[in-house]
Amino acid sequence: MEDINLHFNGDFHAITASHNLLASLIDNHLHWGNAAGLDPRRITWRRVLDINDRALRHTLVGLGGTAHGIPRESGFDITVASELMAILCLAEGLEDLQRRIGRIIIGWRRDGSPVTVDELGFSGALTVLLKEALQPNLVQSLEHNPVFIHGGPFANIAHGCNSLSATRAALALNDVVVTEAGFGADLGAEKFLDIKCRQSGLRPDAVVLVCTVRALKLQGGADRNALQRPDLQALRAGMVNLERHLDNLERFGFSPVVCINRFPQDGADELALIHALAMERGVRSATAEHWARGGEGALELAAAVVEQLQEGSPGVRLLYPDDCPLEEKIVTLATTLYGAAGVSYSAEAKRQLAMFGQLGFSALPVCIAKTQYSFSADPKLLGAPSGHTLPVREVRLAAGAGFVVVVCGDIMTMPGLPRHPSALDIGLDAQGRVSGLV
Repeated sequence: MEDINLHFNGDFHAITASHNLLASLIDNHLHWGNAAGLDPRRITWRRVLDINDRALRHTLVGLGGTAHGIPRESGFDITVASELMAILCLAEGLEDLQRRIGRIIIGWRRDGSPVTVDELGFSGALTVLLKEALQPNLVQSLEHNPVFIHGGPFANIAHGCNSLSATRAALALNDVVVTEAGFGADLGAEKFLDIKCRQSGLRPDAVVLVCTVRALKLQGGADRNALQRPDLQALRAGMVNLERHLDNLERFGFSPVVCINRFPQDGADELALIHALAMERGVRSATAEHWARGGEGALELAAAVVEQLQEGSPGVRLLYPDDCPLEEKIVTLATTLYGAAGVSYSAEAKRQLAMFGQLGFSALPVCIAKTQYSFSADPKLLGAPSGHTLPVREVRLAAGAGFVVVVCGDIMTMPGLPRHPSALDIGLDAQGRVSGLV
């Protein structure tokens, strides 16, 4: 665990180095005459860092006089929010990687035309830094099962899935491949299907929807500090959240297998209530304790998934066609998956959507960036809210990755540390073993 959590084999460092090399090259291009005609006020390529640091969200660069660059506003995002991370995870090989990098739009001229990495001549150097990082990382579980851990696009701001190269390698080597799509069926599953599967042509044969008694009680209004206590009333109220996720997956054509991660404090009546909901909905359910008992704790779930696979592949339906306008794609996700009554746009978001459409990017899928804690853009709006409005603050074009990022509410691309950061608990013992990682 320590090796995976602490640097692993350098993939994130390669992304950070490549991303920041591009930022440095852009500033160098400005310093030496700006032949591309970039508007310094409209450069969209920021720097990244693989550390949460709210103080770096907004910065000024190029201060100190003419020898130190062109002064302008910029800032930092977290490394996993880099478009290069999304590109690495969607690329089909080195040639596709370089093509995608070349299509990245780093800023705009005064006349509103975009400037790409290829125009500046930087795609080759960036690809070289990512050459080894494109290779999937093969590790093994504690029970010696092969596992690919590769890539980590931020599930809020990007598509939140592992790399396509790892998925294809796993499919070539195994009869059954299990992959994760982060942050719920409204974010992770939707982006996995509408972005990764749309671009690759892959289609999953089954879906497992994971829940816990504690999380459902929280969604039902239980006190966060009292989730260990039995509370059937809160659980019943919170199960509307599970039902919404089931509804969403069924819209894609799936009959999900509900997996209840069981913990010692979960009551038999609480577990029975969730199983009863699954039975009422006509979907399979299973409890799992693999977090404590390894593979033995997941046998019931494995059996349910095998039964689901034996029924044959579903006819997977993506939620919108490529050729509909970006605004229509946003409204489709807001009203069908999130339960919203509609969408509101800032003046800047309206301008950006119109510009991207005029430039011919309407056929790209949309990647909604919002909180993972609610179907809405308000993290405090729990359960299965409906009738709310999805507020679109900003729209970003990820031309290399091949999607349009729709930033909603107060979501941040550079997180901050909590009041009690994990760094306070991490250290080494006398034998040099890492402690405090969770």
